[in-house]
Amino acid sequence: MGEFWPVPDALAYLAGRWRAERSVRDLASGDEGEFSGTTVFEPLEDGEPPRGLMQEAPQGLPQGLLHRESGTFVWRGVPRPAERTLRFLPGSSPGAVNVRFADGRPFHDLDLSSGRHVADHPCSADLYRGEFTVRDADRWRSVWRVRGPAKDLVLTTDYARER
Repeated sequence: MGEFWPVPDALAYLAGRWRAERSVRDLASGDEGEFSGTTVFEPLEDGEPPRGLMQEAPQGLPQGLLHRESGTFVWRGVPRPAERTLRFLPGSSPGAVNVRFADGRPFHDLDLSSGRHVADHPCSADLYRGEFTVRDADRWRSVWRVRGPAKDLVLTTDYARER
């Protein structure tokens, strides 16, 4: 098996419950933090429109997945509850998704068909560059490198499927 694990259907692959472990390094200050929690990808509810989506999902296919992450973030020794919600909507092919913030604003594209993808997200004057790698049926990783006048960070998250 190669270094990356191709994913023919991204929404089917992501669906379910994942353990999420994230390290956060501030390269400017040297500070480090960590997040530990759970990420659940569940079907978008009926009547919950995939806001910001230009196209409707074809008949019979899921509208997309609601990504809910919750856990504890420890920064400078202080633990705090942390959570976020994203929308993973059908992309241009079955291996691709369109990732949006909870309010429908575009975040980034994600094509896992080769098992690896790089995406950019400009945020004010900072640039977020994410590299996504799928290791196997039950493990994947995202590494976000954030550069700009306000931030100089590396965020690495390892996901392991919970059975």
